[in-house]
Amino acid sequence: MNNEKISAEVVATKILLVRGRKVMLDRDLANMYGVVVKRLNEQVKRNISRFPEDFMFQLTREEATSLRLQNRDVVLKSQIATSSWGGNRKLPYVFTEQGVAMLSSALGLTNMILS
Repeated sequence: MNNEKISAEVVATKILLVRGRKVMLDRDLANMYGVVVKRLNEQVKRNISRFPEDFMFQLTREEATSLRLQNRDVVLKSQIATSSWGGNRKLPYVFTEQGVAMLSSALGLTNMILS
């Protein structure tokens, strides 16, 4: 777990508007929580009943492309790239405010503090 405090300003820069909802990318959340995206997504899958669509959803290819065009290129490029051994990687998941709170609980990181 990342023990550093994360400022509200840093968090605000990671909030995106998708489908009329304020969300955060799985990669940004994993980075803030100090875990790899794979572990974050594993915990979500283990607790999937706690993550209804109003808490979390997967971006469509069109949404990912749109975000990439809006200067999110560094984050999304590697997530939607073609794998070196064939096939496409999975599209990123995004989490609403309720999903972020549930994710903190699922990861056992309820003491994450904003400065």
